[in-house]
Amino acid sequence: MNLTIEQVTAATPEVHGLIGELDAVLGAAYEPHQRHGLSIAQLFEPHVRFFVARLDGLAAACGGVALFDDYAEVKRMYTRPAARGRGLAKAVLRRLEEEARTAGKTVLRLETGDYQQEAVGLYRSVGFAGRGPFGHYALMPARNIETSLFFEKPI
Repeated sequence: MNLTIEQVTAATPEVHGLIGELDAVLGAAYEPHQRHGLSIAQLFEPHVRFFVARLDGLAAACGGVALFDDYAEVKRMYTRPAARGRGLAKAVLRRLEEEARTAGKTVLRLETGDYQQEAVGLYRSVGFAGRGPFGHYALMPARNIETSLFFEKPI
């Protein structure tokens, strides 16, 4: 298995493909007001770093990290079904942690949905623990986060 993880700085066709697949999965499970993913344009704002993992040269997974004053947040994690079970998501998470640490952050947080049990299992397996809503999520109406689960990990 030849795995590479590279930061991308523009919305390439690969990025559109991965995020489109992720949006389709989330759109089938959650109401629009319960989906909090960044748009493709937002993934390339100055405070966000976005990465694509390639397996044998083909885009297979992605993830981003948004950098805030006192923490970093995992954004838009996705692994294509055919590539699951090979450690790609863990590798992407390690890269996001490294990016956050390099930026001086000591806490990595995330929001995911309660129907994403594989993702929840992954996050717990690498040291994330449950917590309450944070940042802008804490200001949202309860109905917007009723299917949300929040996690954090010291890094």
